[in-house]
Amino acid sequence: MLDTLMLSRIQFAANISFHILFPTITIALAWVMVFFKWRFVRTQAQLWLDLYYFWVKVFALTFALGVVSGITMSFQFGTNWPGFMEKVGNVAGPLLGYEVMTAFFMEATFLGVMLFGRGRVPEWVHTLATVLVAIGTSLSAFWILVLNSWMHTPTGYELIDGIVHVTSWKEVIFNPSMPYRLAHMLLASLLTASFVIAGISAYQYLRNSQLNAAKVGMKVAIILAAVGIPVQILVGDLHGLNTLEHQPAKIAAMEGVWETEQGAPLLLFAWPDETTRSNHFEVGIPKLASFILTHDLNGEIQGLNEFAPDHPPVKPLFFGFRIMVGVGMLMLLVSWYGAWRLLRQQSLPKPYLYTLVAMTFSGWVATLAGWYVTEIGRQPWLVQGVLRTSDAVTTVASSSVATSLVMYLIVYAVLLVAYIHTLFYLARQFSSSTETVTTSEQKVSP
Repeated sequence: MLDTLMLSRIQFAANISFHILFPTITIALAWVMVFFKWRFVRTQAQLWLDLYYFWVKVFALTFALGVVSGITMSFQFGTNWPGFMEKVGNVAGPLLGYEVMTAFFMEATFLGVMLFGRGRVPEWVHTLATVLVAIGTSLSAFWILVLNSWMHTPTGYELIDGIVHVTSWKEVIFNPSMPYRLAHMLLASLLTASFVIAGISAYQYLRNSQLNAAKVGMKVAIILAAVGIPVQILVGDLHGLNTLEHQPAKIAAMEGVWETEQGAPLLLFAWPDETTRSNHFEVGIPKLASFILTHDLNGEIQGLNEFAPDHPPVKPLFFGFRIMVGVGMLMLLVSWYGAWRLLRQQSLPKPYLYTLVAMTFSGWVATLAGWYVTEIGRQPWLVQGVLRTSDAVTTVASSSVATSLVMYLIVYAVLLVAYIHTLFYLARQFSSSTETVTTSEQKVSP
């Protein structure tokens, strides 16, 4: 039997897992649309405007689902986690409010201009509206990541009668992990959106090889992914070093290190066993974990036994981290192979196009795996060193939480299937057009 605490954690995890799928696309997609619109303004080639309007429809659909799921998530602060706002509401409340006032209103307002304003407002105003929506999506990510990062590395506060009060908003906002976490998330969005664009464009091109807009959209996405993944690897390394400094127990769980050791191996595979506090079936590369995390082959990594019993569950972090890295490496290989062929002005073979279609939502897999590692890795704390998860949960009966959880899961499953179906429906409608762009625009690299 699951108690209220575990059911509430599962419910919030389900909600945020569903919600994060959509901002992960829209944050970067908005900037790609800015690029498409800029290219149209510069060249007046219809191809770029066709691309822009197709992806505006996708953006609007994705934005709507992100808003809906975000609202239900915020309700859970009151229904499932009242202790969170009671203790840290002086930090969380204003940050969530800043996100609404500076980002959400901007996105919602100018999205209408993007969808219906062209021809009714000057061209430069329509282009500016696109830029403002893109800025809004990035601002939204900024404020949410500020709050999330503060929960991992809280600074700029004091406790008065058990309640958190802000002593420095500068320290709250620019807490130690925020720059790394924000950069990591923005790049994750870039890669997720790139593979969505590449996958949908490949699907369109397979249906209609005369559709030059699909061909160009695919090229843009492949190049973005090929450039973005190495940067993400660098940022991920810096983020790991920051986590080692501030949350060493999380790193120990990710690497499956039980005893503090120097020259720790990088485990490619193992089966962590929390009962025996050891790993089974280890396959590793000697000293590589220490080298990656400390940049020293004999660097020291603290083991989980140093933090017992207050360390996160090991298996979700150990395997989640490897799923994230594995999918990222696959994305690297696929994007680099495509970019290599494009640079050599070679056509993309059909098996490669089908691979892109299959990997349309690969960014979702990597993002969710990474997000689970981040959030489960903070346990047993809701706010690191300040508020335990068990101290913030509701007193509502577990049966009530279970009922609402089942309802959430059903609704989310239906919405997710409907979203993916609609996305490919829009792609089929777009690819049914046989119009071919004959200007010189189709002959140049994007």
